[in-house]
Amino acid sequence: MAALVLARAGHRVALLDDGGQSPPPDGPVFKIGEFLPPAARPLLNDLGLLDGFLAAGHPSSTGTYAAWGSAALHGRSHLFDPYGHGWHLDRLRFDAFLRDAAVAAGAELRRATVLERLDDRLIVRDRVTGAVAPLSAPWTVDATGRRCVIGRRHGHRRRQDRLVAAYAVFPDRPRSQPEDLEARTLVEAAPHGWWYTTRVPAGRLVAHLTDADLATPSLRTPQGFWSALSHTVHVRRRLAGHGPAATPVPRWAPAHGLRLTPAAGPGWVAAGDAALAFDPLSSQGILTALHTGARAGRAVADCLADGGRSRASLADYTAFLDGIAAAYRRNHAYAYDQEQRWPLSPFWGRRRTANSPAAA
Repeated sequence: MAALVLARAGHRVALLDDGGQSPPPDGPVFKIGEFLPPAARPLLNDLGLLDGFLAAGHPSSTGTYAAWGSAALHGRSHLFDPYGHGWHLDRLRFDAFLRDAAVAAGAELRRATVLERLDDRLIVRDRVTGAVAPLSAPWTVDATGRRCVIGRRHGHRRRQDRLVAAYAVFPDRPRSQPEDLEARTLVEAAPHGWWYTTRVPAGRLVAHLTDADLATPSLRTPQGFWSALSHTVHVRRRLAGHGPAATPVPRWAPAHGLRLTPAAGPGWVAAGDAALAFDPLSSQGILTALHTGARAGRAVADCLADGGRSRASLADYTAFLDGIAAAYRRNHAYAYDQEQRWPLSPFWGRRRTANSPAAA
């Protein structure tokens, strides 16, 4: 998004992309982070990307079901959302769509990994040849995700908790089984964390969220993952037709909230998860990445257009991040406070303590 905005502003842009993740040893190729809320529609429209996005045919998300605060399942529909429905993304295809849009706007794509930044030079490794070389760049947008390769050298990163996600994608059922047509994401709280499952183009995603020190080693095995899954009530019903023998090897990803302060300085700006990462319960990670990417691009364009405005542009960008972070903290505290069923659980106890007035 930042590359797209800067290229359209007439600047020479190098878009460094290492080509994405390597294919897993088994199971479908998949990138977690798959929900795009309805509120993304006006941003994509403003950038002239909406028609191309809609033509890609990402499956619709019509709402959510949640067993949170009680064992009963409650539904929330996007029917009355002013922006319509959301989407279950094929993230690899969506990322490629945005990358292609930036290239079409004039950005130069380089298959390379950023290693570090020294003054106005980036040290990069070529994906194909492995050669390491400097690249001159007076301004850099750090969009390296939670690795935060550039920003972590200039700011302090505050970690919210120890949340991790163990997840697996179950391939579509055999044709002899009823087709899985459920278009809503299902969230279910559990004694030591929470689960969610949703349809994605690769099949059905199932994820367990818990703290790293509370995750049992067996969760890393197909049998252990299925055993833990079998103790859920609602999620396991979505897996009818699947069994332990066909459970993929679970993959893992960090899922804790994270904030970089400051998130911008002379010659650099952080965007997306490098600047502000969310607990997946918020379902706002991709939307925030899109917005911060676009805003970071505009801030850099302002700085390049008039050096005297640099400080004001970066201050405006920081204020924008502050507003997002404040809303996230309020919503995060409210959501976790709704679940009171397991008063002795370390997972839930930590979040009650973190959200208490004394902690604030």
